[in-house]
Amino acid sequence: MATPKQARFVTVEGSEGAGKSTNIQVLNEVLDARNIPYHNTREPGGTSLAEDLREIVLQPRDEEVDDLTELLLIFAARRQHVKNIIQPRLANGEWVVCDRFTDASYAYQGAARGLDRGIIDTLRDWVQEGLEPDLTLYFDVSPEIGAERIANREHDRLEREQYEFFKAVREGYLDLAREQPRINIIDASAELDAVQASVRTLFERYVDSALVQGSGS
Repeated sequence: MATPKQARFVTVEGSEGAGKSTNIQVLNEVLDARNIPYHNTREPGGTSLAEDLREIVLQPRDEEVDDLTELLLIFAARRQHVKNIIQPRLANGEWVVCDRFTDASYAYQGAARGLDRGIIDTLRDWVQEGLEPDLTLYFDVSPEIGAERIANREHDRLEREQYEFFKAVREGYLDLAREQPRINIIDASAELDAVQASVRTLFERYVDSALVQGSGS
């Protein structure tokens, strides 16, 4: 079983219809096979209060939501999540697998909404206190394919945005991936079996390497 020194913070990113939830199950299977304790969570959300804030952010409404208000609500939820779930779980030796984290803020509120990156940087520093993901899987898919995949479900406030918004989100993620070595791009437009095989291979190598590093520390 993993020790605290081996615990890792893994995030999964992607726009609507990228297949994040389906592929998180692959990560779970890899961790289960190695008897590694882990916790699945999501953003916005992860705690009772953070889930309430998620509902506020995503609920369609007649009132226009200011871009900065949206960002502040997300980071308020993130602070609760970091302090009450992510940090304690990692300290207890559990891996944390999170559906979206701060990369999403840079992509959605930064690249797509046009908010100054410096504002996001400052909020990240305040809220995370140095906490960063150890590994990120970004599931890349075109806005067209993403829209097709979610066409038959009820859309939340963000999912109702237009093509240009999701094009900017994708470009924001790809820019981050070019900057951050921890971000691995997964071609989510491929057939599901191929995507899952790619994810499994990448994650197995990562986990096994982390276990070796932990055993030697």
